[in-house]
Amino acid sequence: MTMQTDVKSTHLNASGVVFAGRARVKGYQIAPSGTAGQIDFYDNASTNSGNIPISVDTTVNTAIISTLIPGEGVLFQNGVYVVLPASTKITVFYG
Repeated sequence: MTMQTDVKSTHLNASGVVFAGRARVKGYQIAPSGTAGQIDFYDNASTNSGNIPISVDTTVNTAIISTLIPGEGVLFQNGVYVVLPASTKITVFYG
C-alpha cells in the first residue's frame, strides 16, 4: 500500500485559514477552553461562509479531544477555514 499524500498540520489559536486550497482533513486535536461552543470547518479558503462539511460541539474545560477521520478524510474543494469558540485551540491534520 502506498501513501496517498503527505500529511501536514496547522495550529490555530483563533478562527482562521487552515489551508487555502483543495485538501482532505484527516483529523484534528481540540484544546477546549472555559467556553462551550461549536467548531465549524468551512469549505472556503478565506472566510466563514459556504458549506460546512464538519461541525463539532465542545464542552467547558474538558481534556484534549483527538479525532482521526477514517478512510481518505473529508474533502474540502475550496480550502479549509475553521471557526473556534473563544480561547479554544485546534490543530488540524490534512493532506
